[in-house]
Amino acid sequence: MRRSLAWRRGMALVVLACLAIGAFACGATLGDGGGAPQPGVAETLPAKQLVGLRIVAGLRGTSISPGLRAAIAQGHVAGVVLFAENIPSRAAARRLTDRLQAIKRPPKLRDPLLVMTDQEGGQVKRMSGSPSASAAHMGIRGPGFSRSQGRRTASDLRGVGVNVDLAPVLDVGRPGGAIAETERSFGATAAKVEKTAIPFAKGLQAGGAAATGKHFPGFGAARENTDFAVERVDLSKRELRAVDEKPYAAFAAAGGKVVMLSTAIYPAFSGRPAAFTRAIATGELRDRLGFEGVTVTDALETPAVEHFGSTAEVALAGARAGDDLLLFSRLGPAEAAWRALVAGLRSRSLDRSQFEQAAEHVLDLRADLR
Repeated sequence: MRRSLAWRRGMALVVLACLAIGAFACGATLGDGGGAPQPGVAETLPAKQLVGLRIVAGLRGTSISPGLRAAIAQGHVAGVVLFAENIPSRAAARRLTDRLQAIKRPPKLRDPLLVMTDQEGGQVKRMSGSPSASAAHMGIRGPGFSRSQGRRTASDLRGVGVNVDLAPVLDVGRPGGAIAETERSFGATAAKVEKTAIPFAKGLQAGGAAATGKHFPGFGAARENTDFAVERVDLSKRELRAVDEKPYAAFAAAGGKVVMLSTAIYPAFSGRPAAFTRAIATGELRDRLGFEGVTVTDALETPAVEHFGSTAEVALAGARAGDDLLLFSRLGPAEAAWRALVAGLRSRSLDRSQFEQAAEHVLDLRADLR
């Protein structure tokens, strides 16, 4: 169960009190620990590991480079993202994820690495198998079908060692938008998306795979994928809140574990990509909708992001916006981002307490995936 940083600090005081008056007297209060890490772990981590809990990196093929192995062993990355080239077969994927998880990590970072992939169904899936149906087809078939697809997907993913699915798409599929045209949306209205995407997410999580709602605050009106172009979503705040953000509110209320932040620009909020806009990543998602899980950026080596600045500038912007995880498809940029954030923490140009809060979110998720 995820807990806020304030709750963890409070529980740390309870622990100290228990030590003073006897553990027996406090046994009932402390019995809610479950699989969560000990309170206050992030406060004790050195800067290098605190930054590492905000980094996700990709890899080439099915081999683990010395650089990635060292980064994992030192606690400089929180997890990895897998693409089709990393999953040539189920057996090869299982061997790879087993080797990744077997790398010995620092004592306070022993919970499973986050191993992510895009397994939406339809045109977007990195591994053959379920879900065979596209989001659009699941939307037509209804909630029972989409939930069963979520359960099957979780079983397939966990079978090869993947514990985070970068799905479902929660974007409302407006006519003419790239999401609708590629059948990646569960429906053309917020109600339709909620009705069928949330059961898919529940099916995933019932099967032990964390679900990721994407692409906040809503990408259904965009004409082009941000993997290929800079995109602007010219909707008012009122429309974004009334339509596009509604499925994310339902996802948060249902206990969805991860939300992916869009790299499109939403001029109603700022001239920056959403992942670098604090008013969106923190103000809308956390403060307005009450999401308490992990946030992750969309891929940060795309045309939608490259215009923004260097890797260091991107990393600093994402951290300041409140993104928990910065996702890079290659190790080199991930390492450059890590160095920039470590330098920012050490110079105190970045707020350590914000890093601790992000780290607690990630540590909770990793503990949930044991």
